[in-house]
Amino acid sequence: MRETADKLDRSRLNDAHSPADRPWWQQEVIYQIFTPSFQDSNGDGIGDLAGILSRVDYLARLGIGAVWLTPIYPSPLLDAGYDIADFTGVGSCFGDLATFDRLLTALHDRGIRLILDLVPNHTSDQHPWFIESRSSRYNPKRDWYIWADPVPGPLPPNNWLSRFGASAWAYDPTTGQSYYHAFLPEQPDLNWRNPQVRAAIHDAMRFWLRRGVDGFRVDAAAVLAEDALLRDEPPNPDFDGDTPRPERFRRTRTDSQAVTRGYLTELRRVVDEFPDRVLLGEVDTTPDKLPSFYGEDEPRLHLPLNYRLLEVPWKPDAVGRAVQAFLDTMPESAWPDWVLGSHDKPRIASRLGPEQARVAAMLLMTLPGTPILYAGDEIGMENVPVPPALGQDPFERCVPGYGLSRDPFRVPLRWAPESGAGFTTGEPWLPTGPLPLGSTVAEQEEDPCSLLALYRRLTGLRRDRPELQAGRYRRILSEGGVLAYARWLDGSGLVIALNLSASDVAPTLDCRGRVVLGTVLDRDGERIDGCIRLSPHEGVIIAAEDG
Repeated sequence: MRETADKLDRSRLNDAHSPADRPWWQQEVIYQIFTPSFQDSNGDGIGDLAGILSRVDYLARLGIGAVWLTPIYPSPLLDAGYDIADFTGVGSCFGDLATFDRLLTALHDRGIRLILDLVPNHTSDQHPWFIESRSSRYNPKRDWYIWADPVPGPLPPNNWLSRFGASAWAYDPTTGQSYYHAFLPEQPDLNWRNPQVRAAIHDAMRFWLRRGVDGFRVDAAAVLAEDALLRDEPPNPDFDGDTPRPERFRRTRTDSQAVTRGYLTELRRVVDEFPDRVLLGEVDTTPDKLPSFYGEDEPRLHLPLNYRLLEVPWKPDAVGRAVQAFLDTMPESAWPDWVLGSHDKPRIASRLGPEQARVAAMLLMTLPGTPILYAGDEIGMENVPVPPALGQDPFERCVPGYGLSRDPFRVPLRWAPESGAGFTTGEPWLPTGPLPLGSTVAEQEEDPCSLLALYRRLTGLRRDRPELQAGRYRRILSEGGVLAYARWLDGSGLVIALNLSASDVAPTLDCRGRVVLGTVLDRDGERIDGCIRLSPHEGVIIAAEDG
């Protein structure tokens, strides 16, 4: 549909300023690295800090401005490192603090920031805090976790279920009570109502911030607190025989509790003690909850992670409406972000196909706000089937039969067409799968028409054109297979036209100018005069001319 001016005036970024006036996280592309799968340096099959260090020039050439690392802490690795045994150390499989410091310096020398995963909801059961807590009902750290008397039997204190399907309560015979775990039994939840717990997490944050880390992505940020009275969850009315067991109840007692907002405010205050830092968060971004996670009364998250484009039907009107709805829901002073892939979500190239993956790249890099790119999406990696016997994801072990395993989108990055995919000289922790022709970094670096080359051109254009960093946004067209929108700032503007269909289209955009970048190389510099021809799965960026 063609948009009307009065509706478009509600778009955010109408108060756009020069990029120079904005913090770095509003200007740069953030690149998520799933640490175990990026680059192994020692042949043990697990990606590590030294491996990332060996690839910093690749990151610089890609044009990203910040790296977000999944957990690097000491861990039993029952949940890909999200079961942490020490918040201020580096796991031996990932390296050590000296290697971390070298990596941080190398990134900063190239103008790339570093964001760490913060996992404040729970610890490993091997963390010293929990070892103390479970040792006695009278231990000073007993109240650092959530303990409750079981129902005689001993049955769980209530009906809460873990994310992995079974009861969220584990009985501990040493003290005769049960502890709460939103995830694995080996991941007991911290008691965030205890101010000592919050202070300990704040101190862990300061440890890394003083070391030079540029911010955190808060894992499971919406589930830090549970109902204080431990009341049962209500039944899920949509639950049936085809629904995975973890969805048997509606999580009204364990998700997005009002008190959590105050805890996020405290995290933000810690980050704000240090200049020029950022706080991302994994939260519920539905329209009724999004403003509170940004912070309407007090600042909270700079960037609540926005996964809406991963779930919307890939049709022009649906995508256009999803973008507009997110922008319209944001508080006035908030900044948007866009995610098209992550370690928890299926690969965009598998969802849309390799042709539309190129169009998706152009969308991600030209929408208003901060793009967050998942490592491997820049070369079009697809989901890789992982046999159950080789699976590592707890979902595969605990909730089999529903296709919930995240292993297919966590397999190692494909660096080269050789044994181990250039990721490792040993046996990779997850199988790399077959390597189709042209699917690796080494091959795509030699191909000017590759998806990797397109991403590099897009990040370069984004840095060169202030309109893409801080310009206003207006949707022009979302019909006939085409999504088109404008970005402009200080009298200079761009029009982005994306063909989301497999057909030739020729929309009239009332736009005159020249193509500055297209998903097809031979269109660069082409003159556009009102109407534009787009081949199937093609996108172009047009530098508009006055008149």
